[in-house]
Amino acid sequence: MLKIRLFSITFLLTFTSLLSFAQQFATISGTVTTSDGKPAAYISVGLKGKGLGNVTNEKGIFEIQRVKPGSYILRVSAVGIQNIEKPVTITAGEHKTVDFVINQNSNQLNEVNINQGVNKYIAKKSEFVSKMPLNNLENPQVYTTITKETMADQLVFSVDDAARNATGVQKMWESTSRGGDGGAYYASRGFIVQAKLRNGIAGNVTGRNDAANLENVEFIKGPSATLFGSTLTSYGGLINRITKKPFEGTGGAVSFSTGSYDFNRVSTDFNFPVDKDNHIYARLNTSYNYKGSFQENVFDKGFFIAPSLSYKVNDKLDFVFDAEIANGTSTLKPFVFFYFPVAQLGFDRADQAGIAYDKSFTGDAMKQKYNSSNFFSQANYKFNDNWSSHTSFSSNYSFSNGRGTYLFLVPNSYFNPAAAPGAEVLSRADQSTDNSKVFTYEVQQNFNGTFNLGSVKNRMVLGLDYLSQNSDQLFYSIDTFDITNKNGTGANYNDFTEHNLAAFYAALPNVPKYPYNFKTNTYSAYVSDVINLTDRLIALAALRVDRFDNKGNSDRAGSSPKGAYKQTVFSPKFGLVFQPIKDQLSLFANYQNGFNNVNGIDYKGDTFKAEQANQIEGGVKTNIFNGKLTGAVSYYYIKVKDIVRGYNQDASNPNAQIQDGNKISKGIEAEVIANPVDGLNIIAGFAYNDNHLENASPDVEGRRDAYSAAPYSANLWISYKFNAGSLKGFGLGAGGNYASDNKIVNSVSQGVFILPAYKVFNASVFYDHSRFRIGAKVDNFTNQKYWTGYSTMNPQDLRTVTGSVTYKF
Repeated sequence: MLKIRLFSITFLLTFTSLLSFAQQFATISGTVTTSDGKPAAYISVGLKGKGLGNVTNEKGIFEIQRVKPGSYILRVSAVGIQNIEKPVTITAGEHKTVDFVINQNSNQLNEVNINQGVNKYIAKKSEFVSKMPLNNLENPQVYTTITKETMADQLVFSVDDAARNATGVQKMWESTSRGGDGGAYYASRGFIVQAKLRNGIAGNVTGRNDAANLENVEFIKGPSATLFGSTLTSYGGLINRITKKPFEGTGGAVSFSTGSYDFNRVSTDFNFPVDKDNHIYARLNTSYNYKGSFQENVFDKGFFIAPSLSYKVNDKLDFVFDAEIANGTSTLKPFVFFYFPVAQLGFDRADQAGIAYDKSFTGDAMKQKYNSSNFFSQANYKFNDNWSSHTSFSSNYSFSNGRGTYLFLVPNSYFNPAAAPGAEVLSRADQSTDNSKVFTYEVQQNFNGTFNLGSVKNRMVLGLDYLSQNSDQLFYSIDTFDITNKNGTGANYNDFTEHNLAAFYAALPNVPKYPYNFKTNTYSAYVSDVINLTDRLIALAALRVDRFDNKGNSDRAGSSPKGAYKQTVFSPKFGLVFQPIKDQLSLFANYQNGFNNVNGIDYKGDTFKAEQANQIEGGVKTNIFNGKLTGAVSYYYIKVKDIVRGYNQDASNPNAQIQDGNKISKGIEAEVIANPVDGLNIIAGFAYNDNHLENASPDVEGRRDAYSAAPYSANLWISYKFNAGSLKGFGLGAGGNYASDNKIVNSVSQGVFILPAYKVFNASVFYDHSRFRIGAKVDNFTNQKYWTGYSTMNPQDLRTVTGSVTYKF
C-alpha cells in the first residue's frame, strides 16, 4: 500500500509540473509535400542546432512541441534530398504552422525511403558489424538490432530484457556478478555468448547489464573472429552494446519505475553544451535499481553512472570520451546442478523434481559485492571525403567479493544403496570470490576508405588491434554445507546464513582455494574489402592475423607463471550479395571463421594448434514496401574442428589427449520486422538449431551439446500506437517467447534431464506525450513456472507488474 501511495504522489507531482510547464512552451507544426504535390513521409524536421525535432508521418504532417519562445532556423532534411531552411520566431503558448515543398517528386522520395528504411524499429545500417557503414542488404552477415524505440515500448531496463527480441538468442544464466563474467549468459546457434563488446571494442560488465545508456543492442550471428577477434566473441556470434552519444542542444529525461517484488528504479538522461561556442557537449545517464524476488532473500541493487563528452575540434577532427561506472550488491538466484546420474533421481524433468519453486534455500546476508569502472575514448579524423581514421581506447576493470551459493540434488541411494530411485533432499554449497579483479585494455586503430579500381567501387577497412587481459581472481568453496528437504520444509531450512557459513569456513583446517590468475596479450591486424562488382553484385573479402601471447598461470603466492605459450592464427571471411531487386531484395552467402587458442600437447607429444570454427551460410534479406517490411531467412552450417578430448587408447597414460574432436551445429533463422500501417509494429522470429558432437568421448558421441539451449525458439512482439485523433500518443503491445524442451544433461553415463518447453507472454501499455511518458508492463502474465539453465535448473520469474513515469525536458 505504501508503494502505491508513493507512486501515486510521484505521478501527481509530475503531472502537475507538466501542466505548469506546458504553458511556457510553444508548438510548431506543418506539412511537407513533394514537388508533385504528394505528402512527403518520413522527412526529418527540426530546429537547427537545438536537438529538437520530429519526423513527418505518412500524410507528410509534422509537429514539434515544447519549443521555448525565441527565433530559430527550421530545417527539413533527409538523405538524398536537398536541405531546406526557414527562419521562424515563436512566442509562449503560440501554435505556429510552417509548410515546406521539397525538390523531389513522390517516385524519387519512395526510392530514398526504400534505401533508408522508415520503420523506427529497424536499424537499416550499422557501422560496427563490418567496421564500416554498410546497409543491411549489402551485408552478407546476419544480425539483429534491438532499437531504443523497441526498448521504450517494452519498458526494457537491461540487456536481458532486450534479448527477448533477438531471433535465436536464449538466456541461459543471469549474471553471477563475479568479476570478469561479463553479465548474463546466452545461447546463439548452439554456443554460449556474452555481452562483452561496447561500440565495437571491449566493454565487459560485472552484474546486471543496465540499459540506461543504450541506443541499440546488436546481436551479430555466427563466428566473427575476423573483425572482432576470439577473446570477446564466440562461435555463436557476439553482443555489441551501442551507447547514447551527446547531441547538439539541451534536453533529457527523468524516469521513475516501480513494481512487483519491491522493484524500484530511478534513471536520468541529461544532455547539455559545455562551452558557449557549442563545440563541446556532454551527456549523463544514471540509474539506481533495486529488484527483489518472489523467492526470499534474493535481490539485486546498485547504481550506474555513464557520462559522455564529445568535442568537435573542426570539420575534420572530433573526440568522444565515455565512462561506465557501476556498483552493486546482489544475491544469486538459486540454481541446481546435477552431480549424480539422472536415473538415480527418479525423475528426468524439472517439472517433476518437486523442488519448491518459491524458495531460495538461502538465508540472509549471503550476498556479493561487485563493481566495474570502464573508460573509453575515440578520436575521429577525416582526411578527405574518401578516407578517415578512427582510434579507440578501452579500459575495463571489474571486481567482486562475496558468496556464490548453489544447490544440487542428492539421490536417496546416496544414503541407502538399496533405496529405490528418488531424491528428496538438496545439498547446499558455496563458491565464494575473494576480492577478485579482472583488467582488460584494448587499443584499436581503423582506417576506412572508399576508392575505385577502374569502374569497381571498393569500401575498405584496415585495422590494428591490441588487447590485454589480466586476471587476479581467487575462488574458495565447500561442496556441502548441509542437506535440506527439497520442498523447503526442513527444520534446518533457515540455517544457511552468512553467519553460519562464515563459521563453517573458519572451522575447516584447509579451505579449498582455486586461483584463476593469468595475463594475455593479443596483437592483431586485419583488412576487409567490400567490392561492388556491379550495382547489384557485391563481394566481401577479409583476413585477420592474430598473435596470441599467454604469459601463463600463477597463484597468489608469487610463484613463477606456468603454461606460457604463443600462437598465431589466420582468420578469413568471405561474402557475396546479389540484389535481384536493387535495395529491396538480396540473396547472400557467407563463409565466416572463429577460433580459440589452445595450449598443451597430445599423446604423441605434438603441440596443440588453435581450435577452429567455420560457418557456411546462405539466405535472403528483404526491405520492401518502402521499408515497411524487412526480414531475413537463412540456413547456416558451422563445423568446429580440432577440439581437444581425452585419448583412452594408452592405459599407461590415462591423462593423454588428442585433438580431433568436432562439433556440428546447423539450423535456420527467420526474422520479420514490419510496419504494415501507421502505428502498427511487428517483430517476429523463429529459430531451429541442430547440433551434435563427433569424434568425441563415447559418453557424448553423436549427442546434442548440453550447453547449447533448446533447439526450437520463437519470439513475437506486436505493438500499436495511435498517432492521430483523441487517442494520439496512446499505445499498447503484447508478445512472448517460446522455447522447446532443453536437454541440460545429455550423456550415456549421466542420462538425460530436460527443462520443459515454455511459452511466456508479456504485455505493455503506454501514453507518450512530447513532455512525458507513462507506461506499464506485465511480464509472464500467465504466471507460468518455467526454467532455463546452463547445465543447471534455474527457476525464472513469476508474473511481475511494473509501472513507469518519465518527464522529458
